[in-house]
Amino acid sequence: MVTLTQFTKAALALPDVVEVPHFEKNSFRIKKKIFATLDNTLSRACIKLSETDQSVFCISTAIYPAPNKWGKQGWTFIELKSVNKNLCKDALYTAYNTVAGKRKV
Repeated sequence: MVTLTQFTKAALALPDVVEVPHFEKNSFRIKKKIFATLDNTLSRACIKLSETDQSVFCISTAIYPAPNKWGKQGWTFIELKSVNKNLCKDALYTAYNTVAGKRKV
C-alpha cells in the first residue's frame, strides 16, 4: 500500500519536478510535461510509460492501462491501496525518465 502523501513525496523528490493542479487532480511535471497525476478521491495515480514499460508493469493487478486511446498512449493507472511500495516507486521513476528523456534517477 502507498499513501497519497508517500506518492507525492516520491514524485517531488525527483529532480526539477513541480506539482501543478490539473483539473480535479494534482499533476507532477518535468519541463512542463506531465509524467504523473494523482487522484486523491480514488487513491489512484496515473503515470506515462512507454508501450514496453507499460507491458512490464501491468503484470501486477494493481497497475493497468487507462481505458481507450489514453492507455494505448502509455497512460497507466496505479491503485495505491493495493500496490507494493517498491513496484510503485519503480513505475514512478520509469515514468519520470520516460518524459524527462536522458535524465536517470
